[in-house]
Amino acid sequence: MNNIGVSAVREEHKFNYTDSSVWVSLPENLCPALVGDIQADVVIVGGGFTGLHAALALREAGVDVVLLEMDFCGMGASGRNSGHLAPTMGKDLLSLVRHVGKERAAGFMRFNDRSVRNVEEAFARYGIDCDYEPAGNVICGLHPRHLGPLQRTAALAQSLGVDVSFLSEGEMRERGLPSAFRFGVLDPRGGHLNPGKYVMGLRRAALAAGVRIFENSPVTQIDESSAPVRVATERGSVQADKVIIATNGYTPVSLGRLKSKIMPIRVTLFRTARLNPEQLEALGWRGREGIITAHAAIEHYRPTPDGRILAGSKFVRYRYGSKLANGYQPAVFEGFTRLLKERFPEVPDLQIETFWGGWVGMTPDFLPLSFSNRRGNLFYGMGYNGHGIAHATTNGRMLADQVLGRPNEDVELFKRRMIPLPPEPLRWLAVNGLKWYYERMDQIVDDDLRLRRDL
Repeated sequence: MNNIGVSAVREEHKFNYTDSSVWVSLPENLCPALVGDIQADVVIVGGGFTGLHAALALREAGVDVVLLEMDFCGMGASGRNSGHLAPTMGKDLLSLVRHVGKERAAGFMRFNDRSVRNVEEAFARYGIDCDYEPAGNVICGLHPRHLGPLQRTAALAQSLGVDVSFLSEGEMRERGLPSAFRFGVLDPRGGHLNPGKYVMGLRRAALAAGVRIFENSPVTQIDESSAPVRVATERGSVQADKVIIATNGYTPVSLGRLKSKIMPIRVTLFRTARLNPEQLEALGWRGREGIITAHAAIEHYRPTPDGRILAGSKFVRYRYGSKLANGYQPAVFEGFTRLLKERFPEVPDLQIETFWGGWVGMTPDFLPLSFSNRRGNLFYGMGYNGHGIAHATTNGRMLADQVLGRPNEDVELFKRRMIPLPPEPLRWLAVNGLKWYYERMDQIVDDDLRLRRDL
């Protein structure tokens, strides 16, 4: 399943769509495909945030690392996402505490803090300029139904030691946030960035550190039954003592592994055309915070440095058998086109320029995975549930520590028993049933918002 160089733009039904993303393109210094049989101390499968951070941490310890990427580094979720850097975990804080309890949830909140700091420190460590704006993020309510849960979320977060504040309608207006977003929970940590520049900066750093990267090298087999482990590609193989698998939502399809633990959910993103000065003035949004709505199926919005609005999520897709769902979805594009006008009435002539998307690695409990097999020669890091910039950055270091046998408190934090995903067709029915439920809840809210505007 090789997508190298795929960036065709379709213009059907008035929608512009790219099969990759607006963030990344084929590197001029594309690394060669693996040809022949080689050896290494550690082989990493997957060249996104997780794999590259693991490779860098291992090289800092003097480990000989080979990284195999089926396309080019950053072509997957790391180079397709919205660019929000937020200290969040699970579906939402209220659900997380119900699931794991307050004490463990507090541990996850501390992990989130460390993860955001790790990303920010990576910019300095590797000299990466990725248009980072440390403006924070606001979980925003649009409807009275959102008010109570957001107030409880703020109070619960504060009780866990998290530096957040509840914003009333008056405070939202004082901050200049767009008028559709009425109240919210402000988290000042993090902000938003260009994920393509971030992942390509990591790629440059990994090459400079001596990581042997082979792109256009999809893995066809991993044999961990004996030592050393043998990882085969179409035209070669690597033998190594240990292997890190960092393929996130692609794992069930590309490697046929972890089908009971992770599944790919297709998410659509878009960016608008550039706003002119008059439109920007009408929009406000002086603090440039990222916006995440309090819907059951969230929407997210953020400004970009070149004067656009970038947004997405809400309308997600799951394909039977955990296969990769098609990205060209005219009905979804039409839905976002209508939604954009409702969320930003200050700019009624706002136009969407480009749609794209990618596959989020979802787990049954909405928590990341970082663990090894019983032999201790195969390590997995993935399952970020839409929070990949922060979590994948830290998980790369967690995986390196596991490979090196070094203690890491975060590895212990994520040890748990998971209820496995059911087999098909029960999985398809369960996922789509849950999706229908969330969409129905949000439709009730959004229909009422439209009714209120029309009165």
